[in-house]
Amino acid sequence: MDIIGAIQVSLAQLVGPSAIFYALLAIGLNLHFGYAGLLNFGQIGFALLGGYGVGIMTVTYEQPLWLGILVGLAAAGLLALVLGIPTLRLRADYLAIVTIAASEILRLVFRSTASNGVTGSTNGLFGFADPFTNLSPFDSGKQYSFVGVKFYGDDLWAMVVGWSLVLILCGLVYLLTHSPWGRVLKAVREDEDAARSLGKNVFVYKMQALVLGGVIGGMGGVFNALQTKSINPDFYSTAQTFFAFGALILGGAATVFGPVVGAMLFWFFLSIPDVLLRQAAAGENPLIPMTEQQVGATRFVLLGILIAVLMIFRPQGLLGNKREVQLDAK
Repeated sequence: MDIIGAIQVSLAQLVGPSAIFYALLAIGLNLHFGYAGLLNFGQIGFALLGGYGVGIMTVTYEQPLWLGILVGLAAAGLLALVLGIPTLRLRADYLAIVTIAASEILRLVFRSTASNGVTGSTNGLFGFADPFTNLSPFDSGKQYSFVGVKFYGDDLWAMVVGWSLVLILCGLVYLLTHSPWGRVLKAVREDEDAARSLGKNVFVYKMQALVLGGVIGGMGGVFNALQTKSINPDFYSTAQTFFAFGALILGGAATVFGPVVGAMLFWFFLSIPDVLLRQAAAGENPLIPMTEQQVGATRFVLLGILIAVLMIFRPQGLLGNKREVQLDAK
């Protein structure tokens, strides 16, 4: 078995585009769950609108890429408003149900044949990322190697832009959560009644957190669309939200860099068993008689066990504060 090769592939996943996408989703979820105590199980719906905002405006309506990005982010913010107005005054489970239902409804609507003229139905949209790719200083077809870890030029350009965006958002989250607004948000998370007794409009603070986190999720969708150069509705499944939650839990909720570290480690620990199991199952006389489908399922089982063990011995995650997770979602 090629252990060195497996480590190199896993290191590529550690800092690759997938880690960036889920880091962006998890940063938005961190504002929702970690700082405001909101249960959003439909973060992928915000990413869907961000990605399709880019695709629809540029491909269907032939508008500039920058306008598509703005429309995608605005659509994600509008979805947060639409979902938050009827649910944020109710218990946490209402928001959870509404968000997961809304994300699945959006996916089904965008993949339906009735919307083929706008969304491309099950074929999705493509051919819109050229203005982004043309800005790259790297050669698209060339492979760049860093300590044996290889990336194509387009992926390297997406990583430069993506990690820069992640760092900017981490700085924004730090400033917000260490401001009076952030302290009120934590107070709302821990005891809404106490916050109300001090004259704070709890609904407004929760709505602001929901919109901001949703827009960050929309940024994840925009990034994924530009990096993959295509949009397919079946990618935006509910499972993606739970992967982002797994990353958040792994890194630690209510921390600035927890979602980022969690997303990186999530894909690193998912990649290692995947590569090793595929090597062991390859050839005429495999070490482990497994199909590719079984390998794909087993890697998630192993990662799930790792996260379960982490929850037993360190429920606050790798970077989290135990006191921060001892709360009831509102």
